[in-house]
This record gives sequence, structure tokens and C-alpha cells, in this order.
Amino acid sequence: MVHQVPVTDPADPRLADYTRLRDVNLRKSLEAEHGLFIAEGEKVIRRAIGTGHPVRSLLMARRWLDPLADLLSGVDAPVYVADDDVVEAVAGFPVHRGALASLQRLPLPPVKDVVATARRVLVLEDLVDHGNVGAIFRCAAALGVDAVVLAPRCADPLYRRSVKVSMGAVFAVPYARMTNWRDDLGVLRAAGFGLFALTPDASAVPLDEADFGDRAALMLGSEGDGLSSHWMDEADRLVRIPMSDAALANGVDSLNVVAAAAIACHDLVRSR
Repeated sequence: MVHQVPVTDPADPRLADYTRLRDVNLRKSLEAEHGLFIAEGEKVIRRAIGTGHPVRSLLMARRWLDPLADLLSGVDAPVYVADDDVVEAVAGFPVHRGALASLQRLPLPPVKDVVATARRVLVLEDLVDHGNVGAIFRCAAALGVDAVVLAPRCADPLYRRSVKVSMGAVFAVPYARMTNWRDDLGVLRAAGFGLFALTPDASAVPLDEADFGDRAALMLGSEGDGLSSHWMDEADRLVRIPMSDAALANGVDSLNVVAAAAIACHDLVRSR
């Protein structure tokens, strides 16, 4: 049976997972200590639970009990049920989907394991915007990229905004986080991957003309500065998305990182 627990007070201490995670510093502290994350909305919650993340609790408006009945019947965790205004007060903003879940993180595999059977991989260096990271995971899932590798300082794919923007794609694409920014590209090279750096540099090879070979890792840089000089130097080949003459005449030499990722994923996967 579903363990329903009615709640009427947004300050109920049993809802601490949801209230504390509104604060970035507390969120980071809780993640480190408890290894938890929040999923929002029916589709995302289903995907998160379906990929084996243990459920700590759920918080939802009563109207979600029937649509989620099949899922809740298999969950051995409290289901906190509240009116919409209470759910919104707990979350700190209007939760139009009306359903949240607190889940345990799973241990991340090492880079060498997550790319062991992959042929097309994205490597994200120091992207700090959680929404951008989530959107890139959605591109990767939609276009058939096999795995994503994150630099140590890259934003967290399981941060609430990342999960939400990705529509749960962060659970569909295997990923790992490097432990050594300076040396871990060597792990990919040792696994047989060519390293391709995406850049607006006019001397780089157009994406649709690049020979990606059997195994390719495409590196995307931070939102403002792009790839670091060290990673550019480590690359086997520089590649670019060609801009139109009109765009170049107007000083537009590149796309934002999400748009670039979508185009790059398409060309990368098409070449396999």
C-alpha cells in the first residue's frame, strides 16, 4: 500500500529535503552529506525511479495520486500529500506539475568504464549554467550520443534545474566526472578516442567535413570563454560550425553552447 502522509505545514521538518534545497549552499552541503537530488514532474520522476535511484520520499498535490498510482505502489517511502499552496510554499516557487521526489544519488562510474563501449562522446569543460548542462544532455539523448564526460568543475547534471530542463535525459545518457582536469583527457585517448575541440576559429575544420573515425570525443567549452588553451592543445583536431557570410559581417562568429551542442551532436552521430 502507498504510505500516504497528509501535511499541512510547509515548515514540517519531514519535508526538510525539499525546503533546504532551495538554498544553494545548503543544497551543496546536503548533496555531499546525504547524496540526494530532487526530481520534478511525472515524466522526470518516472525516469529517475526507473533508472534505479532509491526514493527517500515524494511530495505531491492530491490530484497526482491516481495518475502515479502504478508507480507509488512499488515505492517503499513516505508520500507526503498536500494542497497546491503548501507544495508551492515548500518548493519556494510555483510547482505547476505538482509533484516532487527526493531521491538518492547512485555512485558515478569512472570515466574509463562509462566510455568502454561508447563510440560518440561529449566532453564538457567547466560549463557552469545548470540549465545549459541539462539542455545539452537532452540534445545528447535525442541525437544518440553514447555518453557524456564532465570536467571536475562542470555544473551538476542532477541539480534541480538541470534535471528539469533535460526532461529527465540526465537519466538516459551515461555520464562520468573526471577527477583530474589536466590529465584525464588521456583516459579517453588511451581508450582509442580521437579528441575534437569545438571552436569558432576560422582555421578549424567544418564539422560536416571532419573525419571523426571510429571513436570520437567532442569537447565543448564554457559558456563565455570556450575551451581552455590546455584542452585546445590536447585536441587532435579543431572543428567548427560554419557561420554564414552575413553573420560574420555582423560580428556573429559562434552560437550559444546549447545550440552548438545540438548541431555538433547531429554531425557527430551522423558520422559514425
